[in-house]
Amino acid sequence: MNQTGKFSPQQYARVAGILYLTIIIVGFFAELFVRGKLIDPGDAAVTANNIAANQQLWRTGVAADLLMHLCDVPVMLIIYVLLKPINKNLALMAVLFNVVQTAVLVANKLNLLHGLFFLTDAAYLKAFTTGQLQALAYTYIKAHDYGYGIGLLFFGFTCIINGYLIRKSDYLPKLIGVLVQIAGCCYLTNSFLLIIKPDWANTLFMLPSFIAELSFCLWLLIKGVNMNKWNERFA
Repeated sequence: MNQTGKFSPQQYARVAGILYLTIIIVGFFAELFVRGKLIDPGDAAVTANNIAANQQLWRTGVAADLLMHLCDVPVMLIIYVLLKPINKNLALMAVLFNVVQTAVLVANKLNLLHGLFFLTDAAYLKAFTTGQLQALAYTYIKAHDYGYGIGLLFFGFTCIINGYLIRKSDYLPKLIGVLVQIAGCCYLTNSFLLIIKPDWANTLFMLPSFIAELSFCLWLLIKGVNMNKWNERFA
């Protein structure tokens, strides 16, 4: 709201940009500087020892992920508010896909906590051998990778719909809309490959998605909505 109490799309855009940037920063921290540091792909024993020796860092990574998902909620609401004048039903459908994505990813954090629980010194774990505990922990961590891919499958549809609405809006750049739609296609491709043909899934599919989301985030934060175009269309 502005000083007159009226809806200000520019203010909404700036708030969304700040929250979106927070999502990107904490997401990168959790993925690259926590899991990327502690998980040794294919080696359950090394991964287990790394996590056991850095339990607080692992928990901090989970907390960072949860902060990211908390920010997801107001961001999806603001983007809906900004795009619903173009097509309310499509904007709502994008939100519904986004809600499913966030719910899946939040529940998926339990896999990371389960992986940690097997590596504590709790008395009830003495029924298992060290190797069994390491294998169980690593299995839950692998399950998290798949849960993340499943969540992004729904987010892919969010991006495709929102990208279309951005292209049609006039008050946001068409190029951003195209990039967001490309990001959605990359998310869909990588997620389906992860399930159907895991060897073909590749983090390179995430590069266009990162470029698109960072571009959208920075545009909202720095430029926001073209108010002349907005007023021409909705004043």
